[in-house]
Amino acid sequence: MKFGVHAFLWTATFDESNLDLFPMVKQWGFDGLEVPLFDPRTFPSAGIRRTLESHGMGCTVSAVMVDGLSLISEDADVRRRARAHLADAIKAVAEAGASVLAGPLYSPVGYLPGRRRTSDEWRWAVEGYRELVPVLETYGVNLAIEPLNRFETYFLNTAADAVALVEEVAHPRVGVLLDTFHLNIEEKDLGAAYRLAGPRLKHVHTCENDRGTPGTGHVEWDAVFAALREIGYDGWLTIESFGFALGGISAAASIWRDLESSPDRIATEGIKFLRRMAGQA
Repeated sequence: MKFGVHAFLWTATFDESNLDLFPMVKQWGFDGLEVPLFDPRTFPSAGIRRTLESHGMGCTVSAVMVDGLSLISEDADVRRRARAHLADAIKAVAEAGASVLAGPLYSPVGYLPGRRRTSDEWRWAVEGYRELVPVLETYGVNLAIEPLNRFETYFLNTAADAVALVEEVAHPRVGVLLDTFHLNIEEKDLGAAYRLAGPRLKHVHTCENDRGTPGTGHVEWDAVFAALREIGYDGWLTIESFGFALGGISAAASIWRDLESSPDRIATEGIKFLRRMAGQA
């Protein structure tokens, strides 16, 4: 198992000026850094690859569907542009030396039309991911699709929904990302959610029920790690929390207060807890 932390603890964007985060988190005991990708055209792939090679580290990449792009839009042109955006993102991920692109890669976070998803939306998502399979194969990248809690999306909320979606896509490079924060809201049994994902689990985000330091709240960590051991998960375990005053990113994650004495503490204390739990498991 590899341990990472998301750059969103310190920055709302990611460019060449943020590359020094890599050696910083390595010193704290992390194997890699997760970086956000909003625009493939400005993503610092070359700088990331150079930094990874210099410091012997790994990297994962997370993304969201930016406004105006959606795989489940009624507008076929919007769906086409969303697929093109994701194809460009997959290429940028590979060029950076990473192999995982993760996130709620179907519609913009916070889009809530006031109804349940439709069969058409489900079909469009499946078709969209299937059309991306040749790109994933060409660049050797895995897609990890993330269900979010009901306050952030209506399309995928549970592990069962995410698993059903990727099973219909039916390709080993398309799997799921399960995040302890979202599962803690939507699932009755966190361990059961990870066991259900099984071999389809491509990525794991960790943070506490309040988006804070793992191990300081009421997330069922014993159940999580027991399930990860049971399914033989050996991928990334990444702390995804958010800085306390990063403008739109903090607002999007509803961070209205300081979750710790500093963002650094979420990382430094969180990695100690996760490594201890992984060792016990």
